[in-house]
Amino acid sequence: MTVVVEMVSDLVCPWCWLGLRRIEEARKLAPEVDVQLLFRPFELDPTIPAAGVDYKAYMKEKFGTSDESRERSGTMRQALVDYGEAEGIPYHFDRITRRPNSFDAHRIVRWAQGQNTGPEAKEALFKAFFEDGRDIGEHEVLVDVAREINLDAAIVADLLKSDADVDNVRAEAEAFRQMGISGVPTYIANRAVAVQGAESAEKLARFLKHAAAQLPQERPAG
Repeated sequence: MTVVVEMVSDLVCPWCWLGLRRIEEARKLAPEVDVQLLFRPFELDPTIPAAGVDYKAYMKEKFGTSDESRERSGTMRQALVDYGEAEGIPYHFDRITRRPNSFDAHRIVRWAQGQNTGPEAKEALFKAFFEDGRDIGEHEVLVDVAREINLDAAIVADLLKSDADVDNVRAEAEAFRQMGISGVPTYIANRAVAVQGAESAEKLARFLKHAAAQLPQERPAG
């Protein structure tokens, strides 16, 4: 039987890119577990306006400007860079100029998932933001990403101009908040067991095996 793993994450969360790489590696470490990986939306800060805000100003407001705050922020950023190198992720925080609203990017993931290209969409959007420093709140950027993963760019452009799936994405994100999720990435297996944080691939592989062990056993034929 299949373990359905819902990865709840935000596309402006650097730990979530690590989490994506690690859950994919975990699947390789637990090849005996049949995993269906689904991506669910979460907005770390839904108050960000549609046009986004200045990145440096936003980070200063979030972490503070004291020496201690700057040191804490720098330490966390360096940790991400180091973890990223181990996972083949080139974080370039210095290239980021806008802190985007990620809602429309989640719509892209939803549409891509419907075309069985959810993982490609997540990777492309993470890369656009954290490696290339592109504003993934801009429709032009999102259409480019859609084109990169072989979605119909013209259709995506039209959909972004409309309210297509706005209510669905908003309802999904709210449902996970109602479940008590406040940090991402969070992985939920079969809506029964969960783990939060960008855990190691080894720990996530154990999580997958544990979830598989909770499944009802199939009765033998005959």
